[in-house]
Amino acid sequence: MATCLESPRRIVPPVSIRQHPWAVLLAGGDGTRLQSLTMKIAGDSRPKQFCRLFDGKSLLDQTRERIQPLFRRDKTMFVVTRAHERYYRELLGAESSRVIEQPRNRGTGVAIATALFHILQVEDNPLVAFFPCDHYYANDYAFGSAVKSALAAAEEYPQSIVLLGADAHYPETEYGWIEPVSAMGRQWTVPMRVNRFWEKPSLQTARALMSRGCLWNTFVTAGRADTFFELLCSQVPDAMLHLAGVAEEDMNAAYARVRPVDFSRDVLAPSPHRLMAVRDGESGWADLGNPTRVVDTMVRNRIEPAWLADYR
Repeated sequence: MATCLESPRRIVPPVSIRQHPWAVLLAGGDGTRLQSLTMKIAGDSRPKQFCRLFDGKSLLDQTRERIQPLFRRDKTMFVVTRAHERYYRELLGAESSRVIEQPRNRGTGVAIATALFHILQVEDNPLVAFFPCDHYYANDYAFGSAVKSALAAAEEYPQSIVLLGADAHYPETEYGWIEPVSAMGRQWTVPMRVNRFWEKPSLQTARALMSRGCLWNTFVTAGRADTFFELLCSQVPDAMLHLAGVAEEDMNAAYARVRPVDFSRDVLAPSPHRLMAVRDGESGWADLGNPTRVVDTMVRNRIEPAWLADYR
């Protein structure tokens, strides 16, 4: 069994920077804050990632389509939670060999760690990018360009985790904020080291961060698998030890032992010296975290699904 001090792996040839990166779609959240809206749209309390909010497609389907031009299908994984099986069974039936089914939701940190344990069983230290499945993008091409920049930065700086940061348009207190080492305005395009990661700051702090040109954290994150693994071990060693061997053993036992881990709060926020940021200034990113934000996003982008008139 692997320990927290050694990442699990098979003996494989050395990594080439031209290896195809892995994509991990994080679809295990419970989405409780949006249940009133999903009940209206779908007639049940399904998590938002399985709800058809836009264009008759689920957010999970839209995320999968958005990243498809960037990643090979056989290197795209999905992390879900067993309680949601009735919702993802049909969506992911053809992808079953690449679905990691968590016995229960233990937070983003545990989902990321579990995916890493599986990936490192089959490939030595590849590039990995993680994608939430509850976001909106107005411009998928711009999103793809930003992801490519993040992957390139992760290759150039293999000891760092690269965060994709969106331009901030108002002082949001429910987002994480990325503070670069120096203010370069909204025109900076190069990867920037991070001075501090602020998770859900106060309104006063959010206003100050916005005035300094700081970025919203989109949670799209890229880096070498070993770098993610090392950072998790340094910040949440107890959780990593409980998860060691999860790729080979009964996941029920591992998940019964491990505590919930919030990747932003518990791993990123204490580790700014290991972070870099790439600016996404064109994709029109929005986090669909609550019904008000969903409706505002649709109105702002002139999207009018049939359910919207009744809901409003």
